Amino acid sequence: MAYTLRREGCPLGAVETWVFDLDNTLYPASSGLFPLVQERMNEYICRLLGVSLDDAKVLRAQFFREHGTTMHGLMAVHRIDPHEFMAFVHDVDLSCVPANPALVAALNGLSGRKLIYTNGSVPHAENLLKHLGISHYFDDIFDIVASDFAPKPAMAPFRIFVDRFGISPTRALMIEDMAKNLGPAAELGMTTAWVKTNVDWAAISSEADHINYVVEDLAGFLGAAAEAEREMRK
Repeated sequence: MAYTLRREGCPLGAVETWVFDLDNTLYPASSGLFPLVQERMNEYICRLLGVSLDDAKVLRAQFFREHGTTMHGLMAVHRIDPHEFMAFVHDVDLSCVPANPALVAALNGLSGRKLIYTNGSVPHAENLLKHLGISHYFDDIFDIVASDFAPKPAMAPFRIFVDRFGISPTRALMIEDMAKNLGPAAELGMTTAWVKTNVDWAAISSEADHINYVVEDLAGFLGAAAEAEREMRK
């Protein structure tokens, strides 16, 4: 089963705007890309603070827990240049991310506007979308810079995002691997879909009432949505 419906929201066939997280959502967490990014974060912290690798790992996790992202913590505590940080940590080999023909086919069959909302950067998103061969399916990217460096799940950037793109929340669906990041989307009226991964911290708040769909297979979920659209047109 590609997904489970937990509570009703906007019918899949009636969604006008699809909002996608990027990392560990449009590609499987099991690919191992994010651990490569984390290794680069560790290296950055080692260089910045002159600490051991073990201490850097502890600090990275601490900043993530306390500030939402490691970068946000480093900005708050050590006043780093976020652009420099992102360029460094996203300089990784994408070859571990597999091609996904089923996802390509599902996106091709799905109408409606498609937007990326990521805690990463536009260049990182563009590189990944190009690597996956799906850049042309997405209309725009809303990144951490557009969020004024306030990471999900902060509410203020969600409001900016909705206003900037003229989104009708009740006709929008957001897909994300970190369950807690869907809270503000649901509060604004969006339907939500949590993509299950093998990452423990991504499941925090996954039992909360703000989750409409639990997705096991993103391509299968989007394929079902495309089929629902076709049925509604008959």
